[in-house]
Amino acid sequence: MKFLAKIFIVINMAALISGCSFQGDDADLRAYVTEVKARQAGPIEPVPAFRPYEAFNYGAMLLRSPFDRPVVELQQLLRSSGKKIQPDLNREREHLENYSVSALAMVGTIKKDGVLWGLIADDQGGVHRVKEGNFLGRNHGQVIVVNQAQVEFIEIVSDGLNGWVERPRSLRIEDKE
Repeated sequence: MKFLAKIFIVINMAALISGCSFQGDDADLRAYVTEVKARQAGPIEPVPAFRPYEAFNYGAMLLRSPFDRPVVELQQLLRSSGKKIQPDLNREREHLENYSVSALAMVGTIKKDGVLWGLIADDQGGVHRVKEGNFLGRNHGQVIVVNQAQVEFIEIVSDGLNGWVERPRSLRIEDKE
């Protein structure tokens, strides 16, 4: 049986080798290649002219974010709730209250003495610890929940009618890929 398998392999190899040594008439192909090589090269098109980059200055940075509630809706919420909301303007401000919320980012958590602290990075490169009860952001934001994924806080913002309203916000930990 092994002998027949060896003969079969030898015959197949001989057929493959003989197929590779084909000496057919390829004169027409050689003539075409020679003709193409003899042609004069055409002109190369010039590089297209590109318009110079025009910088765009974003001017709506100081306007209300489109993701915040409209003032009309905030006024309705204020009228419907019976509690009087007002920030404590006499308390000593904490360091993270010098930054807007958009300049802050949650970068992690740490547990010390049984208390879970959120690690908040500012836009100056500093990292600060916050726990429940701390303040952050320019709108009197007080931290209410710190967990592994986010820091939740409530800001007190003006309602536009000489009053105040609470606005829930959060800083989520960003995935670094």
